Amino acid sequence: MKFFQSAQMPYSVISGLMLLLTVWGCGSSDTKTRSKSDTTSAGAASAETESAATSKKQIVLFYGNSLTAGYGVEPSQAFPALVGQKIDSAGFNYQVVNAGLSGETTAGGKSRISWVMRQPVVVFVLELGGNDGLRGLPLAATRQNLQAIMDTVRRKSPQATIVLAGMQIPPNMGTTYTKEFRELFKELADKNKAILIPFLLEGVGGVAKLNQPDGIHPTPAGHKIVASTVWKILEPVLSSKS
Repeated sequence: MKFFQSAQMPYSVISGLMLLLTVWGCGSSDTKTRSKSDTTSAGAASAETESAATSKKQIVLFYGNSLTAGYGVEPSQAFPALVGQKIDSAGFNYQVVNAGLSGETTAGGKSRISWVMRQPVVVFVLELGGNDGLRGLPLAATRQNLQAIMDTVRRKSPQATIVLAGMQIPPNMGTTYTKEFRELFKELADKNKAILIPFLLEGVGGVAKLNQPDGIHPTPAGHKIVASTVWKILEPVLSSKS
């Protein structure tokens, strides 16, 4: 994932981020490193979905990796929960379900999507692919997995709006790979008539005070900015469905 703001960032900062990102991309799938919020959010996703259905609120499902799960922060401080607060403040009759799982790749997301989608959703926010890019996995496989996830969502909830979170990675995998990785999100959004968040970590990536000591995962303040970025895209969608 691209955790720096622009191509003008000093080379020393980019190099440090590349090193941290490589470590995270290789080790984040270790369940021993997951935060309490990671394991809780993913394990409770189905139960929360069923609870939301019984309350007759339509479901907004966030499906992603440690960014969505809220690694290192309280569940209430992660951006999906903050978006949920914005939904409530706006008076919309929706319930947010956080199905984020730390270390998740697109292949992992593909394998569990049918289980998560046991109840219909009105909006599906897809935030996966970053770990694929950090590990240099074949982009063809990433593209196929993301497409398969969206196909399952369409099959399970034909009327759902899919929102795809765009991600970027640092150039350590080469300029061609980096460019194609960045562009595949827009390509998939266009192909599937999904709504694109151009860059989920806009204004947060590479800003030390907005990230935890690992330089990767947002602090509570960083999550607030991410929530605002998501809300700018999501609010018109929910308004049109209300």
